[in-house]
Parts: sequence; structure tokens; C-alpha cells
Amino acid sequence: MKRTREKSKSKQGMAASKKWMVVSLAGLLFIAPVVGSGVPLNGHSISSIASAASASVVKLDESPVTSGAMLTKYKFTTTRSGKQATALADVIRVDLQNPYVKIDVMNGKAGQFTTKQSTGGMAKENGAVAAVNGDYFNTTADGAPIGGQVTNGVLLSTPSDIKGMYSFAVTTDGKPIIDEFAFSGTVTAEDGSAFPLAGINKTSYNPESSGQTYSHVDAMYIYTSAWKSTERPKNSATTPVEVLVQNGVITQISDVGGFTGMSVPQDGYILRTHGKAAEFVKNHLAVGQTLKTSYMLNSKTMGQSVDPANLQMMIGGHTILVNNGKATSYSRDVSSIGGYRARTALGYSKDERYAYIVTVEKNDNSSGMSLGELQSFMVDIGVWKGMNLDGGGSTTLVSRPLGDNDATLTFNTEYGTEQRSVVNGLGVFSEAPKGELKGLKVSGSSAILIGQQASFKLKGYDTYYNPVDTSGLTPTLKSSNGNIKVSGQTVTGVKPGTSTITAVSGKASASMEVKVLGADDLTELNAGSQTGQLKAGSTVSVPVTAVTKDGQKIDVPESALKWEFIGFKGSVQNGKLTVASVDPNVKVGYAIARYNGFSTAVILSAAGEDMWENFENVSYPVQFTSNNPQVSGTAAVTQGTGDRAKSKVLQLTYDMTAGTGKMYAYAELNGTAGKTIAAPATRMSIDMMGDHSLNWARAELKDNNGQTVYVDLAKTIDWDGWKTLDIDLSDKGIAFPAQLKRIYVVNVEEGQDERAKTGTVAFDNIQFTMPSLSSDAGLPTGKVMMTIGQKSFTSNGQSKTMEAAPVMKGSSTYIPIKYVLDTFGGQATWDAANQRITVTRGGKVMDLTVGNTDFILNGKRKGASVAPYINSGRTLVPLRLVSEQLGLNVKWEQNTKTVTIES
Repeated sequence: MKRTREKSKSKQGMAASKKWMVVSLAGLLFIAPVVGSGVPLNGHSISSIASAASASVVKLDESPVTSGAMLTKYKFTTTRSGKQATALADVIRVDLQNPYVKIDVMNGKAGQFTTKQSTGGMAKENGAVAAVNGDYFNTTADGAPIGGQVTNGVLLSTPSDIKGMYSFAVTTDGKPIIDEFAFSGTVTAEDGSAFPLAGINKTSYNPESSGQTYSHVDAMYIYTSAWKSTERPKNSATTPVEVLVQNGVITQISDVGGFTGMSVPQDGYILRTHGKAAEFVKNHLAVGQTLKTSYMLNSKTMGQSVDPANLQMMIGGHTILVNNGKATSYSRDVSSIGGYRARTALGYSKDERYAYIVTVEKNDNSSGMSLGELQSFMVDIGVWKGMNLDGGGSTTLVSRPLGDNDATLTFNTEYGTEQRSVVNGLGVFSEAPKGELKGLKVSGSSAILIGQQASFKLKGYDTYYNPVDTSGLTPTLKSSNGNIKVSGQTVTGVKPGTSTITAVSGKASASMEVKVLGADDLTELNAGSQTGQLKAGSTVSVPVTAVTKDGQKIDVPESALKWEFIGFKGSVQNGKLTVASVDPNVKVGYAIARYNGFSTAVILSAAGEDMWENFENVSYPVQFTSNNPQVSGTAAVTQGTGDRAKSKVLQLTYDMTAGTGKMYAYAELNGTAGKTIAAPATRMSIDMMGDHSLNWARAELKDNNGQTVYVDLAKTIDWDGWKTLDIDLSDKGIAFPAQLKRIYVVNVEEGQDERAKTGTVAFDNIQFTMPSLSSDAGLPTGKVMMTIGQKSFTSNGQSKTMEAAPVMKGSSTYIPIKYVLDTFGGQATWDAANQRITVTRGGKVMDLTVGNTDFILNGKRKGASVAPYINSGRTLVPLRLVSEQLGLNVKWEQNTKTVTIES
């Protein structure tokens, strides 16, 4: 299916289009819009599946959400293209026989269709203790589910006439069902005449078996008060005649065009008719007459009818995944939902007692799963029959931690903490009465930094695992060791390691493990400003933030930082660096902050930020271009809006609705030439007005070597309004002077239906940080030649001698780095206690540790295959690794065993 979003949610209408074409591609039928907002599903096909080879599943953790609902985290390990890959999955197992828990379907805001909402928002509004995103839907349509929906025993939406789309249901006596359903219904007039009913609360779409091109042609649909919009549905290819029925009696019949602007009343429904159905209204219905309806759901696989009144809940999905405890063939084409993505699925156990709510993470900690891997995983954890729900960027699970009152995000989505707005979700609800106190738990951060203070609370839960008020308890905190210091209700990290924090209140106590993070737990350390002015009396804001390996961003306490100053004397207080004096003849200074040895640097120089373009007086052409002729838009310098109303900005609008594949919308600067960035830049700052499209924002440069360099401005445009973006250019290898050619928006093909295809962004105040000495400006240039095993070498043609000869180890050459820096500028310092070498050159600060293949470059952890080592009392570093990171070129001559280094 062409995932414009076959999403679903309760009573809403199916997305309509104005003109449609049918094209055949590789034997598979696709139905795609030429004009209009709807994007339908592609044709039905059956795919065979290959199970994930040599996969293993390990249970990592489990915790009760409420009585009858257990949240379990799993680690899934498999082999992809000869390499090991891992993914994390979070599964809520619900006991359908437990009277104190139920699952039900939630809608958008206020429980209505056409009002999309985040999964967390639905859980909060409805009081769910856990929730997951639900059915597929058309992202450009009304905001209603593709499939059927029953909420609290009420049929809110009927299945669409689309092949291979399965649904999950629970009967009123607690039995789970996974099946492909069709809908049949009848409207009967007072004179006994009848007309078939096509569906309830559906957006317009392209049917796949009825023979009609459009869903609402010659058809009759019911719209209930769950349908929030006053259009039924929007952008339909048909013009309706509508009938208002209240309490079973016809109270109004519209002219052609329907009841414009009318909402559906709570005590009735609107019958939407067209063509032959409208003729039926004309010939058989009149105001004041009674009208009867009857309808059933029909199993396509069993041939049996299901009375919706016998269902407690139902939610639509996509392909079947598991049947009879085995991976099964897909029930429709899955090419548009392929790849390794976040996933959502539902299933039940062989004995029909347990329902499984399955989610797969795709984030910094997890690689996602293919559909085949998802099938393998579901079988492994005990799913007897299972189906796919909407996944990718929509996959969201919220759950209530034990002892807490509210459900919170269980893991980061594909968009970080951003929760995509969807049309419906599946909630887990506690039906339990208030129970007795069963247990206590310590609540607080499980990871803190050295010097960081944190508070911990004692929380309680009852016999049904629901929260108990513990506000009257004032616990005493204790730490198991010296890694953490306790003072009253506050703990402080002292040194790296794990401690057990115990909270005691009377005879009750509870414990949790808290880790004090060290350098090995970090991936980044960032100062608030990476550059500053090297001048006595100058100041720069330098609050430091750490990024952990699991993606957390934590403010580093000033007491946990040790600052080193090279080239100047200074101090840091209250997050502000002050330059006291500059050493003689120094043009670049370095302020290096270390947290437990992990470093970040602030580069100070005579040059600061340069306002490269503020768009106030643009003398060069700006134009819109795209890689796809079906993509339209504009790019122009125009007057800003909002807080930019008094300044000019570069505005980019785009419309990608008619295009397919990976699509770009470019704002091209100065034709194909671009605008020059004259001096070497280490950072770029740009103000950007976001449109919350979830698209990708980039810039394209061409450097002095003719190489194209792509710079990510924002991997996800997940905000509205203006925001300043700060981009590190120091590791991009850009040869200056360079040309900034275009700024643009990208809508990649994978998960394309999850991002907006139309939008408007704007840019302003582009600045570049240009230190007077960077990796290739103002530094000495030259040529050094060294030979393996020889202490003699040449520097710019002059013969010199090293204290230690270059060594060949494996396929790498190792040297004392001092002799390279003597020629090309920079310096190296040795920290014997920590076995660490710090190399500074221009805009680069690099830490290497003996025996460790990881190194730190300008505050970021990077990996290599080689590490420094000590040979005969001398510390030798990998020549190519260090030289190339510092902006130097290295060549190797095999015959003579000679290394040539140039800049």
C-alpha cells in the first residue's frame, strides 16, 4: 500500500480525491491521485515471508502496569548482511480474563473523529494506564481510521472495502478475534423499501472489490455525532443529498449539496447519499417518517457474521503476521511499510487468554525490525495469531510506571520525544477498586552525574498495582557506598559507579539502583558556546551539557568540571568564561572543560561570528528548484511575519503531493554558482521558521576542491515558529573558500506518509564562526617525509631527527606526534596519570588514550580501529588517524616504507 497513511480511528470519513488515475507498475496495481487530498492504498497482493534467521530474544525487564497488565522489555538479536543487529521491543500482555483490566479504543480530542491527537494525549484524556497508537489512516484526509472501530461496545467506524486489512476485536465475553471483516447494512424506509448501507463514518477512498472507482458514488453512509467535522467527508468526488434522522425519525432532508456547516446532533445521525442512493431518498423518504437501519460485520475468512453488539472493542490494522503460532504470508502488499522501522502489532495467545500489545523501538538504542523479524519475535514471545498496526514514526507506547499516577512515554519514538498525532489508539484501563497497600518503590533518576544533586521519593502501589497516596511518608535515604552522598532527601553523585539507594519509612523500605555516570557513559560534552573572542576582559557563556550513550541530555554541574586554559589565563564562574590575559604572540586560545576526563573545548580567537547573510539587501537571484517535476513551490526573499515582521527573510514554500519517491524543495542562491563563504568556518548558525512537517532540513555547499558537502540543519522539523540552529562544521572536511548553493527541505521515501507534503519554512541570520586559525587557515603548510624504522626524517626539505623512529604495527604507522605538530602547527600535552594525549591544532582539540580506540574530538566521542600505545617508554599515536583528523593529508609508499604528510 502506498503509505500515505492507511491509518484509522473511530467514526470518521475516508479521504476523498478529485481526480484519480490507475497505473500498472511491475504487475502490481497502484491507485494514485492526480489531484486531491486523498492517497489510497495500492492493490492487493500476497507476499511470502522469510523468517528472521538465527534470531534470539532475551527478556530484559518486566513491571506490572496494573492488575492483569504486564509490561516486558525484550532484546531481539539477529544477523543482517553478515552483521549482528539488535532491537528493543516493549510488550504489554493483558489478561483478558482478569475483571480488573480492559482494553479499548480511543479517538482524537474529546473522543471524536477528525480531531487527531497524540497517543499520550489520548491516554491522559481517557485515563488509560497504557496506550499504543492504532489503525492506519490517510494523513491528508479527514482524520478517520481505514478499518473498523468499536469503542466501549459502540460501532463507530466500519471496515473499508480494501483487501487484506485485518482487525483485532474482543467480544463482550472476553474472547479475542483477529480477522478480515467486511460490512453489510441496510436502510429501510417506512414504506418497506430498502437500500444497502455502505458504511459508517468513513472518509472517501477507492474501493477494491465493489467495482466502483469512488467509495461514495451511488452510495449511502451514516455519520454519527462521533464525526466532528461539518464535512462528510471532505473533498469527496461526489455531491450529496443528506438526511437528518433524530430518534429514529427523519427531521430534515437537504437539497443537493448536503447540510452545509451542520454538525451531527447527539440524538441522531446524518444519512449521506449520492446518485442511486439519493434517488432512493427522493422516492421513498419524507420528513416525519421513521427510518430503520440494520448492519453486520462479516468474516471474510470464516464466512460468518458478527453482530457488532457482541463486540466490546475492535480496531483495524494492516496485514496478518502470525497464524497458528507461525509466521504467515502477508495478506496484502507490504512494500510501502518495509525496511527496519519502529513497529506496532497486536496478537493473542493460543488459549485466547492473553492479548499482546507489541511495539518495536527505532531510536539511538534500537535498530528497529523488518516485518519478517517482527513475525519471528511475536512467535517467540507466544503470539498465536497476530496482525500489524500502524508503525514507523507513529509507533508510540505510553505506560504508567509502578506507583505513578500518569502514563508517560515508554521509549523515544523515531522522532525522539515527539509523539505523532494519530486518529486512534488502543488504551489499557484499570477497572480495579481501591486496594490495600502492597508495596513501595523509590522513584527518581536512575543515572546522575558527578556533582549532580537529585531527589528521590517513596511511592506506593496497592494490591491491584495502582498508585497509593504516600504524601504522608517522609523517608530516610541511605546509599550503599561512597559513589553517592546522601543529605536529607537529596543525594549527590561523588564518583562513577553504581549505588543502591534505599528509602526507609518506619518498617517500610524500598530500594533502587542509581548509576553515577563517568566518562565512559558519555558520547558528547557540549559547551554553550564553542567559540569566543581572545581578548583580555572578553566573556563567553559556557554552560556544559553531557549527552549519555542512551541519548539523555544532562546539565553538568560546575563543580564536576575541571577547566584548562591554553594560550591565556582565565576563569569560569556561574557558567561564564572570562579571559583575564592573553599570552604573548598567541592567536588562538583553548578553554578545555573535562568531566571525569571527557573533554570539550571552547576555541578563542581574534575573529568571532560573521553575519554572512541577513537577507536585508540581497543582490543575487533566489529561485525555487526541485529534483522532481511534480514538486512545486516558491523561494523568495520576503518580509517576515510575527517577531520577524520588521525584517526580511528567505521563505520557502513547497507542495509535494503530486510527487513520489525522495523529494526535494530547494531555495537556490545565486543560480548554480551559490554565495561564497570566504574564510574557513568551524560552525554555522541559522534562524529557521519551522512548519512541524517532520521533514528534513539541509544545506548544500561546494568546497574549494569541487566536493559537494551536505550539512544537516535539522533531521526533523518538529517545531513551529522561529528557532536558532547551531551546526558544527569542524568535522565536515570542507576546503574553504566554499559556496553555499542552496537551503532545502527533504521528504525521504521511507515513512513518507508520516511527514507533511506541503508546508512553508523560512530562514534568516546565517552566521559562520571563523576562527583566525582553523584546521586549514593561518597554520603552517609544508611536507614531512618519514620512513619506518628510521629516526631521521625531512621537514620541508630539511633533515631532522626524532627521538623514536616510526613503527609499523599491523597495517598502521605509529609515531611521536610532536614531530608532525612542529611542522604543521599545534601542540600535544601528555597526562601520565590518565595515559592521555591532548592534541590542539587550529580549531581542533583531540584527546587520545593509550590502549583505547575511542577518541574525543571537539567534545564528541568517535571510534577508530587503532589506539595509541607505549613503546620503549615513548607514547606513539596512529599517524593517519591523528593527521587526517587534524586536516592533514597522509600518503603511504609501500616499496620504500615511506609516509608523506602534507597540508
